[in-house]
Amino acid sequence: MDGKIIGELAGRYKATFFISTPTFCLNYLRHCTREQFASLRYLLVGAEKMRPALAEAFTEKFGITPLEGYGCTEMGPVVAVNRPDVTASNPPQIANRAGSVGRPIPGVVARVVNPETMDALPVGEAGLLLVTGPSRMAGYVADPEKTSAALHDGFYNTGDIARLDEDGFLYIVDRLARMSKIGGEMVPHLKVEEAIAAAVHHTPCLVVGIPDEQRGERLVALYTAADVTPAQLYEHLAGNGLPPLWIPKRENFYQVDAIPALGTGKADLREARRIAQERAGECVGQR
Repeated sequence: MDGKIIGELAGRYKATFFISTPTFCLNYLRHCTREQFASLRYLLVGAEKMRPALAEAFTEKFGITPLEGYGCTEMGPVVAVNRPDVTASNPPQIANRAGSVGRPIPGVVARVVNPETMDALPVGEAGLLLVTGPSRMAGYVADPEKTSAALHDGFYNTGDIARLDEDGFLYIVDRLARMSKIGGEMVPHLKVEEAIAAAVHHTPCLVVGIPDEQRGERLVALYTAADVTPAQLYEHLAGNGLPPLWIPKRENFYQVDAIPALGTGKADLREARRIAQERAGECVGQR
């Protein structure tokens, strides 16, 4: 997690292949030099969504484009990955599509279904992602109930909302667990985070859902930019074209020192929700 040390090691040992996460890449962007990453041929990122602005900044500074991939432990773990385009062939083979996590790897099949009926959805329509292949787990050890809940018709239920385009590229929209049902409507946290990121100079931010007596859930935004006020963030989102239901209330934008993270680089959603509920409780108590 120490960007400075990672840069020193990459430069010393002339690393050529690097697997990381967007959160860590933001750290490298701040603490590593172009010379330290000069030997890199491939940078593969996963575990969370790579925001376009971060990918562009990384490419501009280091001269290497991050290749986004997607996987899960139950699939051993790779499901799909972008790879460099093959420009030497005629016609060129497009293997990397911005915003996607690439095509499923050989042998892996991806299916997008209606989360309620489990019926297959048309190309381009977002729904629940099911995957299968030779790397799919047999099941969870000594837990048949959890295994039964995770597998459907031979496919593993990822719990992610995704879509496939006409060329087979896979796009992760959000985790089903990272959507809040507010007033009967499903609200994707990632879309709100993307709008916030543009206002906080693409510094770390996170949206979580916490219980709400009137609407079932409400959104809370945590962000780290010290020079942006909650009022400014609210005004930015209000003028961004987001549906009003997707915008956290004015009092539910909180500046924090850091977004809690797991050792893998993923956001620690459980801790983030605890912080959000604690801060929201303080605000209620101050009224």
